[in-house]
Order: sequence, then structure tokens, then C-alpha cells
Amino acid sequence: MRRFIDLSIYLENDVISDPPMMQPKIEYIRHDAGAEQVKLFFDGLESDELPDSEGWAVEFVQLCTHNGTHLDAPYHYHSTMNGKDGHPERAITIDEVPLEWCFQSGVKLDFRDKDDGYVVTAADVEAELARINHTLQPLEIVLINTAAGKAYGQPDYVNKGCGMGYEATLYLLDQGIRVTGTDAWSWDAPFSYTAERYAADKDASIIWEGHKAGRDVGYCHLEKLHNLEALPHHGFTVSCFPHKVRGGSAGWTRAVAIIDDDAEKND
Repeated sequence: MRRFIDLSIYLENDVISDPPMMQPKIEYIRHDAGAEQVKLFFDGLESDELPDSEGWAVEFVQLCTHNGTHLDAPYHYHSTMNGKDGHPERAITIDEVPLEWCFQSGVKLDFRDKDDGYVVTAADVEAELARINHTLQPLEIVLINTAAGKAYGQPDYVNKGCGMGYEATLYLLDQGIRVTGTDAWSWDAPFSYTAERYAADKDASIIWEGHKAGRDVGYCHLEKLHNLEALPHHGFTVSCFPHKVRGGSAGWTRAVAIIDDDAEKND
């Protein structure tokens, strides 16, 4: 027996899951209006000739590729990737992400106790892996459970949760991890906290530092995951194939965790 756990948020109007300039807009065409559209294809057709005078339902959607639960491609972070050895390559776009990256065993790290705006370190990651008694394997998908998960749908969602710093991200990548994820708005700490730190020190290296780790080692991450609290620490599979946006910096995904009953008993 298998259980499927939905790790994705909705694409919807009127729920604050992005800053104002990035929020999605969905126009719903109901069946009565759809009947008027059907008539355009058939000369002389009247709506009442259709069953219950109904046509189709359809939606017109205005989105950016980073709305909803999505997978970021290395191209989103920088124009180049894999530059750690001094020989950077062109960063791959979302349609070029290897599919094998997107269907792998999952690991959940629980950082819900970290303050909003906290920047997770490599030492934090090591300590959490020791706590859950797990050794990372190449290509495992590492999911970060933060305080933002329970704040989804609230006005302050984009400012909630901790973020993954450069050294924490590189720690994962150096062990062969190529897809990570978070239930927060961003893989990095919320911009409001980073802005305070930048104002005090004027150190631009802290801006988007977790994302910018992709300059050194190309990787993808999922943002705006949901329901991570329902997952065990390991013993599950993550499916997160992105929509194939040609040349895109990200693609929407219906991220799902798959748990085999036997695996969960052994966790």
C-alpha cells in the first residue's frame, strides 16, 4: 500500500503567497459564459440547445513562473553555474533540468524552532542529520520544514521562516544533493530580515546567499511547499517534475510525497 501526501499550495486569488507585484490573477469562466463561447463555433446555435444551457468552464490565468509551488532552475540564480572549480558553465533552464533529479528519496530537516529570519548554517544541518540519524546520499531531495509552513495564507507569510545560508546550501550540494525544498516563500531568509542586516553592515554577500550557491554548484530548489509536518524524516519519495517552460527560470509543479507503508514502519 502507498500513501500520497500533497506538498503543494494552491494557485488561487486573494491568498497572500507572494509580494503584491507577483501575485497570480485567475479569471473564472463559468458554464453559462462558456455556452456563449461554444456558440461562436456553431452558426445559429442557441444556448438552450445545449444540455442545461451549459457550455464549458475555463480559466484565464496570469502567472509568473514563481507563483504557487514551483521548482527553481539554476538559471534563476545566475547566468552561470558549476563555477566552484573556476570553470563556470551556462546555467541550465527549467526545461533542461534532468528528470532524474525530480523523482528521488526524500529527507526532511526540521527547523521550525529557528526564529523568523534566522540563517541556517552547515553546523545546523549536520546537527539535524545526526538527530534524525540519517546520512545523505547523492540525489536525495532535502526538504526544509520551517515556521513558514503554518503561516501560509496569513498576511505575513512572505516574512516567515528561517532561510538556508550559503554554507548550509553548499554543504548539501557537496554531498551530491541537486534538489532541495522549503515551505517558505524563499530558500533564503525573508528579504525583510536580510535588508535589516544589509542596512547595518552593507555586506552585499548576504543577499540571496543560498540561491547564489548555485553559481558554484548547479542545483534546483522547491519553494512554497506545504504540509511538510505530515512527513517522516526519511523513508519517502518525492515527485516534483516541473512544467516545461522553454528557457524558463522556474516551472510550476504538483509536488507529492509517496510513502510505502513498509518503509514508514521501518523509519
